[in-house]
Amino acid sequence: MSKALFCIENLRVAYPQRSGEEPSWAVDDVSFTLQPGERMGLVGESGCGKSTIGRAVMRLLPNSSRVEGQVIFQGQSVFNLTPPQLRKFRGEAVALIFQDPMTRLDPLMTIGKHCIETLQAHSPELSTREAKEKALATLEKVKIPASRWNQYPHEFSGGMRQRVAIALALLLNPKLIVADEPTTSLDVTVSAQILQELTRLCAQENMGLLLISHDLAMVAEYCDRIGVMYNGKMVEMGATASVFRQPQHEYTRSLLKAALHIQAVDNHGELVIANEGEKLLPIINEQSPILHITELKQYYTIEPNFIERLFKAQGQTIKAVDDINLDLYPGEILGLVGESGCGKSTLSRTILQLIRPTSGKVEFLGQDLTTLSRQAIRSSRRQIQMIFQDPHACLNPAMTVGESIADPLFIHNLADAAQAKAQVLSMLQKVGLTPPEVYYQRYPADLSGGQQQRVAIARALITHPKLLICDEPVSMLDASVQSQVLDLMLELKEEFELTYLFITHDLWLARFLCDRIAVMNSGKIVELGPTKQIFANPQHPYTKTLLAAAPLLARA
Repeated sequence: MSKALFCIENLRVAYPQRSGEEPSWAVDDVSFTLQPGERMGLVGESGCGKSTIGRAVMRLLPNSSRVEGQVIFQGQSVFNLTPPQLRKFRGEAVALIFQDPMTRLDPLMTIGKHCIETLQAHSPELSTREAKEKALATLEKVKIPASRWNQYPHEFSGGMRQRVAIALALLLNPKLIVADEPTTSLDVTVSAQILQELTRLCAQENMGLLLISHDLAMVAEYCDRIGVMYNGKMVEMGATASVFRQPQHEYTRSLLKAALHIQAVDNHGELVIANEGEKLLPIINEQSPILHITELKQYYTIEPNFIERLFKAQGQTIKAVDDINLDLYPGEILGLVGESGCGKSTLSRTILQLIRPTSGKVEFLGQDLTTLSRQAIRSSRRQIQMIFQDPHACLNPAMTVGESIADPLFIHNLADAAQAKAQVLSMLQKVGLTPPEVYYQRYPADLSGGQQQRVAIARALITHPKLLICDEPVSMLDASVQSQVLDLMLELKEEFELTYLFITHDLWLARFLCDRIAVMNSGKIVELGPTKQIFANPQHPYTKTLLAAAPLLARA
């Protein structure tokens, strides 16, 4: 066997503790080896230590963390590298793709500047022109067009920012990529293209890939080997096919069961198109829609730069939302699916009037929101709430859980302090954060991803809205926690008589949860129909492409 590329030996990591406290091991006695060109998947629930391993490999842990064991890269101890060696090591030897690209990209730098700075820091011999040529070629690999070179991170969708983060990792041709949930915010087609590109590079460049993910189907499709983590320990490891076919540990079996439950796969590994639990579409023709969208457009113009203006160049128009007509009926769950950058999140923000539309109408409960004053729009938001993709980013780290959930009550003058506390404690109980008195006092940083998302759901429901817009609400959660949160959302829907607009790139999730599905591509809805019909008999070529690209455990 060839010399190991990367080796972890008896690794233990504890994050900084208060003085006198016993260490709580986030990673506890983990060992494994990765060979050149090998692709290994690391799966487990949020908080199990997967990402901590990724940060330990790159020496990105907080300074006062307690670390035991060894991380060896090509025979050299990573923990013994000097600062200059470490700078060269990060990027050139090992590249890390983070889960949340918005917090890793500088909001004051264009995408092009990010690329140029990265290349010139590690390859100062490159001219600006050579660096730009290399950067554009790498961006093209992840489907970012050259026309977006001078734009800033906030002008990109979450999925497109993730593609930029992947391009930055690939720029320096590293020998190992540590990818921490690299396709969380990407749709199935782009995810498949990028993972195919990563696996092609692994084979071509003899590059290793450590893929940290909660997406079991994706790991099954792209990884040679899998390690399952639970509570800081590696509870199972082996060839991907054998682990999925004959899981040995109880936790691995529970993960697979949760994933198969969401994907609706039978015992023979076949996708179930219709089953006894299939939700029937509500009788909607006799009801008035709760949300009525008419010819809605949201256009953006990219202004020409100084040189382009000299040559009388016109600004480029991006049609993020292009002539959308859509009805949403009381009590239904409408899924909105499509690739990153297709306009899903822009549509949701336009419905909420967080951004004013270029033209068109958004009627909610018979009232046209586009004509309302700022104060009236704020008042209407009591009835329309949103659950965002990343709960960590939308919860104020300086506010306790109780303060975060109570905040909307004070904004809308719905309760005094005593009433608010009672309502918040009751809501914490409903979303499964028990005992509620304990969670009331905690901060977001003290919670796992699944717990943070439950807090976000509680905050969205505290004003008793009629419509909940869910923007990828479980995309960052592992399969078992996803299943719990989705079941919770279905229970709360019945209890609070909610209507959901559920935005997702996960087709199996949409199939599991939604009554109808709208497929969005390049700002337009290209197909709309009952979920069963969309899956059994897709009409539009783009819908067929999406379904073909979606990884399925039955195929693994």
